[in-house]
Amino acid sequence: MEHGTDLLHIVLVLLLLSVSAVAAVRIFNLPPILGYLVVGTLTSEHALRILPTNESIAFMGEIGVVFLLFAIGLEFSVQQLLAMRRTVLGLGGAQVILSTISGFVLLYYAGLNWQGALIAAGALAMSSTAIVVKQLTDQGEMRVKHGQLALGILLFQDIAVVPFLIIIPLLAVGSTHTLELSHLALEVFISIGALGLALVLGHYALRPLFHYIARAQSVELFNITILLVALTAAWTTQSLGLSLALGAFLAGMMLSETEYKHQIESEVRPYRDILMGLFFITVGAKLDLTVLPSLWLPIITLVLGITLGKALLINALARFFGADNGTSLRTGLVLAQGGEFGFALLALALSNKLLNTEEVQAVLAAIVISMAIAPIIIRYNDKVTKKLFADTYLRQRYKEAHDFSREVKEIEEHVLICGYRRVGQSIGRLLHEQNIPYIALDLDSRIVQEAWEAGETVYYADAARTEILIAAGLYRAKVVIVTVSDMETAGLIVDAVRKKHDDIPILVRARDDSYMEELEAKGAEVLPESLEASLMITERVLSKMGISAAEILFLTEKIRADGYRALQSFFHGVGTKVATPTQTFLYSVVLTEAAYAVNQTLQALELDDFNISVKSIRRSGIRGDSPSPSTLLQVGDVLVLEGKAANFQAVEKYLKQGPKASRKNPIDANIANPLSSDN
Repeated sequence: MEHGTDLLHIVLVLLLLSVSAVAAVRIFNLPPILGYLVVGTLTSEHALRILPTNESIAFMGEIGVVFLLFAIGLEFSVQQLLAMRRTVLGLGGAQVILSTISGFVLLYYAGLNWQGALIAAGALAMSSTAIVVKQLTDQGEMRVKHGQLALGILLFQDIAVVPFLIIIPLLAVGSTHTLELSHLALEVFISIGALGLALVLGHYALRPLFHYIARAQSVELFNITILLVALTAAWTTQSLGLSLALGAFLAGMMLSETEYKHQIESEVRPYRDILMGLFFITVGAKLDLTVLPSLWLPIITLVLGITLGKALLINALARFFGADNGTSLRTGLVLAQGGEFGFALLALALSNKLLNTEEVQAVLAAIVISMAIAPIIIRYNDKVTKKLFADTYLRQRYKEAHDFSREVKEIEEHVLICGYRRVGQSIGRLLHEQNIPYIALDLDSRIVQEAWEAGETVYYADAARTEILIAAGLYRAKVVIVTVSDMETAGLIVDAVRKKHDDIPILVRARDDSYMEELEAKGAEVLPESLEASLMITERVLSKMGISAAEILFLTEKIRADGYRALQSFFHGVGTKVATPTQTFLYSVVLTEAAYAVNQTLQALELDDFNISVKSIRRSGIRGDSPSPSTLLQVGDVLVLEGKAANFQAVEKYLKQGPKASRKNPIDANIANPLSSDN
């Protein structure tokens, strides 16, 4: 019992420190990984001595790596690899190989044994997929040339982890015994055989298994089966002398061949995130702050190697593979950091005794520092490139725009379509049928090539660049349509259009109304798919009910003219996610006999102070919409309130208990959301 109490105390302390640290790093837009590393460093035996030194915590952290590799396996696509084979295999392969060789030479001559130097160099060659993808997505650069090159390199790095996972146990055997060539060949044969068997099982066994599990319609059974498959595969590879993580990767790849991959990914994410947090805590615990001052020179050298050295190497390789100066440098800057897989490889090397704790301190510290400064470098990669290549970079960008402008100079009075996926293509076809000219822009080279060959006026270009918009005839166009699915990118495109043209109409397609206010404030007209779908269905229903076409048109146009206000608010339901702080909902309050609001008018209650309006009142089974401010409230009235979710709790207390309950602070963004699943 005492052991259980001690364990609970440790878990509570770790949770408290993790929440505090992750919240702190998020204020500065840094990755949560750094928060977990700080917690591990503070609670280790080198500092506060809170984290136990037994193997159970370390094993749980290793299970976190298992789920990380499992998730990577789910995302691994042979088709994606083939489509980007030049970037992934060529550029990505060259980067990993040359970075590993460079790091190996540096670390070997610094005094590490060759096995440890090889694994540490491989760890330094990795970049952070989590940091890069998130930062580029936030900046709307994921589909730009340097973003695609970075993604290809990251994909190869994810794949390259697998050979390292195979090599580490083999090197561990070789470090204690003479590793015979026949034994090495046998181990490699076993590894290749395990990979082949995994693919066969994934094709013939797992799909029928998950078909059967899905028919049971049990979430618990589905989740248990996922865990069973992942951990069984991990145990199998460990039994073969390989790593747990390799088995998890193979299991993920097996399941990626089934139609359940997206559901599996969403179900396994909570386990992965929590256990990965624990893994990074255990990695941080290996960082001894007391010895770091004596290692300042190696740490600085490694940080420069990871950031400056890797950036220059990737820049040179990208130039060799045909990218221009600006794109090459931006790709190098984006990937100039260590990554989470580097921690995984170092931890595995430590557990296999290829590296000792003292040897790994400088490498760990260098990776942590490089990840801390990575978001800043990525954020300013464009500005840094403009400073360093002011002439060639800008000249190249404007040359591309000039060449593009010459191609489309005859097109005028046209529609400019930004984004040419399914929605954009549908709009293009309808415009073509009406003989209305259009120019479409997209950053998917395959779509652009196929559409261009089919005779459509679509071009590979970044619509968020003002010079591209001008080249596409922004000043000659009649309307701009933004159909990209990512709303951050849509916002950047709207900003670019408005920067050069104040008056042109901008229509933005959105999946819902979450970003409606933000985009409308920028001067765009937003067409939310969810609300438009509701209108379309309503039109069909009213038509079937015999309502005239003129009446239906009047109703729908009135709703559109009012900015879909009649459709935006809805009853929240337990667990529904609040997309944005500005999103509005409906909430019902029943007035009991003791309620303060009884026998008062709506005007007297001054609910506007709460940013809440009364949408309707239901009395004796009859509902009245848009009630008059002079309406006198009665016992049993049901008030349907409309407003932001965060304000409902305060206004309900006020209606029932009076001003003393909540009038002192009627609007408080920190009030617990009465509509969330936690209340």
